[in-house]
Amino acid sequence: MLKYFLVQRQDDVSAGLARRFHELAGQYGMELDEQEPEVVVSIGGDGTMLIAFHQFADKLDRISFVGIHTGHLGFFADWKPDQLDYLVELMHNGEINQDMRIVQYPILEIEIHSSQGVEQRLALNEFTLKGIENTLVAQVDINDEMFEMFRGDGICVSTPSGSTAYNKSLGGAIVHPSLAAIQIAEIASINNRVYRTLGSPMLLPMHHHCDIYPKSKHPVYLAFDYQYVQRSDVESIRCRVSPNLKVKFARYRPFPFWNRVREAFIGHEFQ
Repeated sequence: MLKYFLVQRQDDVSAGLARRFHELAGQYGMELDEQEPEVVVSIGGDGTMLIAFHQFADKLDRISFVGIHTGHLGFFADWKPDQLDYLVELMHNGEINQDMRIVQYPILEIEIHSSQGVEQRLALNEFTLKGIENTLVAQVDINDEMFEMFRGDGICVSTPSGSTAYNKSLGGAIVHPSLAAIQIAEIASINNRVYRTLGSPMLLPMHHHCDIYPKSKHPVYLAFDYQYVQRSDVESIRCRVSPNLKVKFARYRPFPFWNRVREAFIGHEFQ
């Protein structure tokens, strides 16, 4: 018996699909389980999937996600509303025949050192660091060696899955999510005789890390995907590909990444 849980966006279309999903799941003998689901279904947009990810971040080693998009085509959603019945049928058949394909993508691990101690956070799309009252001033080290002294609006560190989100608007590259890497992109950097930056996004592979040292006692915004906090006690932040955890998506049919990119940014029409 397949155990599932459902996270939905709060709109009429998503609510209607959620009711229909529960109805179909009951007909196929699936069990609703918030504590130990095998599959977490997201109905809404990419933001809904981010909410689902963080809700079950402590169970990533034993659950997979599947998305149904009720807005424009999203990168975390394989399914559209009119395909709901077919999806539930495939979920049921996959449970019986064990032919459900699971893909695993890297996620970002953030380690924050402050006067309060050390804490760890995860991000599916990106981690963003920004100044509040002033521009962000921070030293950036790569693999324990000083790389640059940054001054500007902020720094965005993204996963391959998040490379099509905020990172892309900053001029970052789109990276296939099968690559275990993180990307560092500058947000409106200032370059002069004192502060010099590379001025280009960087990719760090697995087992590499970057450390960011914000100027002491300057208040900053930290964003882990959609979750924002304001801090003034941050001493350093380490970012790297999580060495132990990945996010899992249930692929009940092929939907190549580059097809998603084309549909989202280019469309189907060619001259």
